[in-house]
Amino acid sequence: MLSYISHFFKSKTLPAIQTDNNINTSLEIINNSAGDLLNKEWLLTNNRGGYASSTVVGCNTRRYHGLLIGSPNPPANRIMALGNLLETIQTGSETFNLSTFEFDNGFYPEGFVCIKQFRKDIGVHFDYEFGKFQLTKSIYLLHNSDTVAITYDFKNIDEELKFSLRPLIGLRDFHQLQKSYVKLSATDFNNDLVIRCNEDESCKLFLNCPDANFQKDEQWWFNFVYRSDRQRGQDFKEDLWSPGIFNYNINSPAKIVFIASLNPIENFKLQNAIEDLCKHEENIKQNIKCNVQDAKYETLCLAADQFIVNRVTNDELRATVLAGFPWFMDWGRDAFIALPGLLLETGRFDEAKSVLTTFAAHAEDGMIPNRFDDRTSELHFNSVDASLWFINAAFQYVAATSDGETFYKKLLPVIIEIVNAYYEGTKFGICGDCDGLITAGNKETQLTWMDAKYNGIAFTPRYGKSVEINALWYNALCRLSSISCKTPVGLNQLAENFRKLFWNETTGYLNDCILPDGSVDSSLRPNQIFAVSLPFSPLTIEQQKAVVDTVEKTLLTPYGLRTLTATDPRYKGTCIGNQLQRDSAYHQGTVWPYLMGAFVQAYLKANKFSKKSKTKAAAFIEPLMQHLTNDGCIGSVSEIFDGDFPHKPRGCFAQAWSVAELIRAYRIITKD
Repeated sequence: MLSYISHFFKSKTLPAIQTDNNINTSLEIINNSAGDLLNKEWLLTNNRGGYASSTVVGCNTRRYHGLLIGSPNPPANRIMALGNLLETIQTGSETFNLSTFEFDNGFYPEGFVCIKQFRKDIGVHFDYEFGKFQLTKSIYLLHNSDTVAITYDFKNIDEELKFSLRPLIGLRDFHQLQKSYVKLSATDFNNDLVIRCNEDESCKLFLNCPDANFQKDEQWWFNFVYRSDRQRGQDFKEDLWSPGIFNYNINSPAKIVFIASLNPIENFKLQNAIEDLCKHEENIKQNIKCNVQDAKYETLCLAADQFIVNRVTNDELRATVLAGFPWFMDWGRDAFIALPGLLLETGRFDEAKSVLTTFAAHAEDGMIPNRFDDRTSELHFNSVDASLWFINAAFQYVAATSDGETFYKKLLPVIIEIVNAYYEGTKFGICGDCDGLITAGNKETQLTWMDAKYNGIAFTPRYGKSVEINALWYNALCRLSSISCKTPVGLNQLAENFRKLFWNETTGYLNDCILPDGSVDSSLRPNQIFAVSLPFSPLTIEQQKAVVDTVEKTLLTPYGLRTLTATDPRYKGTCIGNQLQRDSAYHQGTVWPYLMGAFVQAYLKANKFSKKSKTKAAAFIEPLMQHLTNDGCIGSVSEIFDGDFPHKPRGCFAQAWSVAELIRAYRIITKD
C-alpha cells in the first residue's frame, strides 16, 4: 500500500554559511539572510544540455532544480529525473538530517542547520559537522553522460550510524510540475533499481547504491513549494514519488556512493569519473590563449564551458551554444553574440567552427535560424539580427584562426547569400530600402532582441529601421568590402544615410527606431552603442564620443546597461511578478549584463584605448566579476538585473552572452 505524506512545520531562519575562498569555487557567503542563501544557486553541466542545480543549502526553489536533469535527445527534451534525496542519519540516541525542503508552513527537514561550508569545483560539496562524526557530501555530474554521483564521506566515527537515502523522483518534462495522479513504478534490473513512468515513450531512471540494503516503501510526498516559481506568478507546488529507502550501517570511516542515470549503470568507478572531470577542466585551461596565468580569466573560461553543448544533427554530435540555464535552448542571435567570448577568446576554435557551420547549414532564404525547438527539430527564423551577428562572428573566427578554408568554402557563400537576400527582400518583410538601409517587420512582429510580447501586446515595437540592425548591416558590408567582395550599396553613401536618419541633433544621441511611416522613436536605449562598438562605425568620431558619453551618464549601472533611461515614463525598475508584469519590464529599464561588452569596447574605442580608460573600464566590470563568484548562480552570470538599486539578479541564473561579453570585456581591458 502506498503511503501519502504531507508535512507542515514552522519556518526557521537559515544560518550563515561560509564557503571556500578559492576564486575557482564559490566564494564568501557570510552573514546572509535566509532569503539571500535561498537565492544563491549552483549549477553543474554535462555538455549535453543536462545539468544538476539547487541552492547552496540544498533546498530546491524552482521547478528547474534537481540532482539530475537529463537530455535524452541532446540538448533537447530535458527531463527532471531525480529531484532530491531525503538523507537521514541515526545514532543510538539522535537523528540528524542533511536535507532541506520547503512546504507551505516552512522547512522540513532542517539539514541546513548542520552545514558548515559550501564549496564548488568540478563538483559541489557540503561540509557538515556533527559532534559524533564529520561528513562531506559531494555531487558530481559526469561529463557527456546523463549521470549524477552523490558521495557521502564519513570521518571520525565515534559510534555506529544508520544512514538512509530516500530518492524523490520527478521523471517529468523539466518545464512542467508533477502531481500524484502520475503512475510511477520501480523494478529491479541487474543491480539497478529502474524507475518508470507508465506512459508511452517515457524514459527510465536507473538508481544504484552499492552495498546498500534497499527497503521498498513507496510514497508520494506532497506539496513541495518552489518559491522562485511563486515569485514569477507560476504554479509552484509539486508532488514527488519515492520507491523506498537505501539503508547503510556505518561503524568506521566510509565513502558511500549513490548513482542516478538515464542509462543502465554498468561498471561505474567514481575515481574514473572524477579523473575525467578533472581532465576536462584541465583541457579548458590549456586552451586559454593567454600569456600569463590569470585566475580570474580561468574562472571566466570555466563559466563559459557550461554553455557549450552537443547537438545531434544528422545523427552526428556537433557543438552548439545553449543561451542560458535553466530554460533556454540554442538561439542563433545569442550564439553569435556569445561566440567570440565563449569560444574564440577561450581558444576553443574547433567548437567555434562547429557552431558556425551547423547554423550555416540550416540557413534558409538568406536567414540564419534564430532557434532550434525545445522538443522537435523545427527551426524558427523570427529574427532580423541573428544573420547579421553570424556574419560578424564568422569574420572574427577567420581573424582569430586564419582558417581560410572553412571561411571561404562554408561561411562566405552563406554570408553573400544573407547580404543579397537582405537587400533584395526575404522573410518578415526584411529588405533594403531606397536609402540602402534595412527595414524589417510590421506591428505584428518582434524581430530584434527587444522582442517581449504577451497576449498580443508588443512592449517594444521596433519594426521598420532599427538602429543596431543598420549598424550591423553597415558593419557586414564593410567586412565584405575588406576582402574585395562587391556590396549591393555604396558604403560612404550608406554611412551618410545612416547619420541623416539616426543622428538626433536635438538630443545629441541616436534615434532608436524609424517606423515605416517615417515617425521617429527617439527613446534613449542602449541599442545605439553597437553603432560605436562594432569594428566599422558609420558615425563620425565626435558622434561616437557623444553616444558613449550619453550611455555612460544615463544607462550604465554596475551590472550592465539599462534598456531604457530611468527618466522615461515607461521605465520599469524591477522585473518581477507574473509573465505580463515581467515581459512589460523586460526591455523597459531592466539591466542586461551582456551589453557591458559592447559598452566597454565602445568606451575604450572612444577614448583611444588609453591606460586611464582601461583603468576606468576595469572598474565598470568589477561588480560583474564579483557577481560571478559571490552572487546569484555561483560561477556564472545572470541573464538580467533590476534597473533600480540594488539591481537584484533576475531571469535565467546563468546566461551565455552575459558570461561571453564579460570575458570579451575583460580581455579587451587586460590585453596590452
